[in-house]
Parts: sequence; C-alpha cells; structure tokens
Amino acid sequence: MTRPTPVPASALPSAAFRAALRVRFGDCDPAGIVFFPNWFVMANAAIEDLFRERLGIDFHHLHGTRGIGTGFVHAAATFMRPGAMGDEVALTPLIRRIGGASYALDLHIHRGEEELARLDLVTATTDLASRTSVPVPPDLRAALLRYQAECGPGQENTP
Repeated sequence: MTRPTPVPASALPSAAFRAALRVRFGDCDPAGIVFFPNWFVMANAAIEDLFRERLGIDFHHLHGTRGIGTGFVHAAATFMRPGAMGDEVALTPLIRRIGGASYALDLHIHRGEEELARLDLVTATTDLASRTSVPVPPDLRAALLRYQAECGPGQENTP
C-alpha cells in the first residue's frame, strides 16, 4: 500500500466545497486527540452539508421520502497528524468516480494548511425498502458530475 503524501489545503481546487467544523470534547479520546471513528462521523456530516449546500439535494428527503440510501460500502483512512479538541478543521470532499450504482470520493481533512487525514469513501445507492443496489438517481448523478466538473477534471465515470 502506498501512503498518500499530505497536500496543503491551498493545493485543493478552490471551487471545492469545504465544511468547517470544530473538534469537540466528545470527539476525543482520553489523550485529547480525535478518536479515529469520529472522523467518519464528521465526514458523513460534511457530505450531508455538501448535498444541501452544493448539490442542491436534500439528503434527508433522499433517504426518508424517496427511500434512496447512500451508505458507505468502503471506508478507509490515512491519518497523517492527530487532531485535537478545539481544532478548527475543514473537510473537503472531492468526487473521484461516479459509477452505475456507486460513487467514490476522497475527503481531505485539514487544520489550516496541514492535512490531518484523508478518507477514501465509496458510497452505494440502494433502495432502502428492499435493501438492494439501485442506479445512482439521475438528479444525484447530474449534481455529482456538475460538482466534479467544478472542481477539475474527473478521473473515471461510467454509466
């Protein structure tokens, strides 16, 4: 496995969505650093904000009313520096691939210019009633493609 090289926040696309969060007491372990699973909780919150603020899709409506799930089917992380209680961090999701029934993204977590962690996430779209895979809905696909284009050249997209 090749370990990613940290990138400064300013090296990310200027058009990318950034969710600003503050590391809370409850996010930390007894050593005062972010307990690693909490980065995934924060990442999911940032993705919910991305849907609402940049994609124009109500995350809760998608899941609740439309019955379309967007659960992680792959989640991996590279931790570069510890985050600590009180840190102001920016979470920047970048779309890596949009497939038939899934999409992949890299989520960069920075404190200032310093990259603390990078999450590799793959999300499958599912019918929540049957708990089966379904194609990425057309409106979500269009929004993801638009956001990806705003952030720079896409890497891999399939119908």
